Amino acid sequence: MATPRISFEFFPPQSLEASFRLWDTVQVLAPLNPNFVSVTYGAGGTTRDLTHEAVTTIQNNYGLKVAAHLTCINSTRDEILAIADKYAKAGVTDIVALRGDAPKGADGFKPVEGGFTSSIELVETLAETGKFNIRVGAYPEPHPESPDTAADVEWLKRKIDAGASSAITQFFFEAETFFRFRDACEKAGIDAPIIPGIMPITSWTGIKKFAAGCGTSIPAWLDDAFTKAIRDGRTDLLSTAVCTELCSDLIDGGVEDLHFYTLNRPALTRDICHALGVTPAVSLENVA
Repeated sequence: MATPRISFEFFPPQSLEASFRLWDTVQVLAPLNPNFVSVTYGAGGTTRDLTHEAVTTIQNNYGLKVAAHLTCINSTRDEILAIADKYAKAGVTDIVALRGDAPKGADGFKPVEGGFTSSIELVETLAETGKFNIRVGAYPEPHPESPDTAADVEWLKRKIDAGASSAITQFFFEAETFFRFRDACEKAGIDAPIIPGIMPITSWTGIKKFAAGCGTSIPAWLDDAFTKAIRDGRTDLLSTAVCTELCSDLIDGGVEDLHFYTLNRPALTRDICHALGVTPAVSLENVA
């Protein structure tokens, strides 16, 4: 089995305790030499300043390539472009451009006056600056607001045509889900890399809530397995095995890159990477 290139997603801390957890996560996973790491933007754009601070700190202190999430929510075009320019001046070259989730309690996405109406407009405008490598989101299962996968494939093609260089998928539980989507994208003429998004299962209850919110289907066999594992106190073992097998199946199917949604909890992601042959880069002075 070939060793994959890996990348990680972190989210910005909103408390002192969460801050310690983020930096612990970065310290544990940085030695695995990720291709890049990304830092999320809170629902409704609520963590804009925290995201910027986390992005620049990780880049400056750990020497990692950081892709900053940027969304269309609650900001005008000028405000978003000002944020992008601030990233460019800080040396950030990668952006994950997303429409973004509506604020809690809002009735779906509504652009603000003078704001971007879609992720396609955001990608197109960022691409015109010539300052960034732009990544976008993709849905191997229908987006909650989409009628079907065909519509999601067409939307992704429009984002790639607008200037995105690659896509990162929402998480899924079976390799065939990704392969079906990849085949549909190839048939539609999408030739940009599509990176599978992998969600290590740190909490089965939590993951089921995530899945319900983003349209990820839960196989009956997986729910049964976790019900038994929770009863027997063996969830960590099952989580590692399930996620490692998913990644192995993807690699066997030709996948070369994996993007892990860490939820700022590094142990499970680290263990899965080790099982896939991704090991820490050890400098010579540490060996002596």
